[in-house]
Amino acid sequence: MLKLLRTHYGLQADEEIKIGKYQACRKEGQIYLIVPIGGMTEDELTELEMLTEHIVKHGEKYCSTFIKTKEGKTFSEWENARYSVLKNRQMQNRKLIRFGRKLAKFHYRGRSVSFSVNKISRIGQWKTLWETRLDQMEKVWNEMLFIPPESEFDRLFLESFPYYRGIAENAIQYIVDTEVDDHPGITDSGTICHIRFSADTWINSYYMKNPFDWIFDHSSRDLAEWTREKYYRNIKTYEPELRQFIRDYQSIVPLTSFSWRLYFARILFPLHYFYCIETYYGSSSEQEKQVLEERLQKLLQQSADHERFLGSFYEFAEVPVQKMRIPQIGWLKK
Repeated sequence: MLKLLRTHYGLQADEEIKIGKYQACRKEGQIYLIVPIGGMTEDELTELEMLTEHIVKHGEKYCSTFIKTKEGKTFSEWENARYSVLKNRQMQNRKLIRFGRKLAKFHYRGRSVSFSVNKISRIGQWKTLWETRLDQMEKVWNEMLFIPPESEFDRLFLESFPYYRGIAENAIQYIVDTEVDDHPGITDSGTICHIRFSADTWINSYYMKNPFDWIFDHSSRDLAEWTREKYYRNIKTYEPELRQFIRDYQSIVPLTSFSWRLYFARILFPLHYFYCIETYYGSSSEQEKQVLEERLQKLLQQSADHERFLGSFYEFAEVPVQKMRIPQIGWLKK
């Protein structure tokens, strides 16, 4: 990695270190993150770079920025792989407080982009993406129906899929109804979001905001994914922190009825279940499969509690459902 930086970027770094899942190099208080970009296209990289420049210009701190190669490109080729290099100044480890406020400000800055974002945008695509995922899983389930299960995981999947299919269909219908019955407000335009936002996304020993974590979407994506992760991390004690997170976010950007409905649709869609099943059948590691089997068993044991969480979400989040005319799902309120 030191040689890659020297050869393609003309940078003489001091030492190699590891930050999260990435290789990195350090030089005079600067951190250079080396990111494998796999099959990303130049158009996708260009959009990420433009979003980075935009959000830094508008005052976002601790955001990694792209370093160009000697030839002025956003990536380099090295030993049959492609890499981008990001620069960030080294920060001391610090605890983030008022997470909701910081996320709201991040979204506020990301919402003011004056150029079109197409390649990394997921605006308006949730319904189609969810339907595709559901169809693919149903196809696998149908193929397995008439074969004796080969493992305990197979048996659990065969038994549980109809239940989660029903929940996924409810989430898809909730999106459809929202788009028909409600209208987006000014704050419902696209912004810089994260592929999977959690309490860990911004917390590491260097406190970097990494553009390769980003996607362009509706802000409720990040709210829902943070909520999902917080709930599943500890289903007994999530309430105080989550309620504070929502209040803090709304102290900067109050949520519209359209935002609340997308937020709820996303936590309703059983992404945790889909991810577990898809990862298991895509894995060749017996160790990983064992972990995923235990995770699936835990999810199924928690399903009643999860229904209660979903059924009480609007009340818990202090949403004026009557005033905003937000529909609720009948079977979850029982």
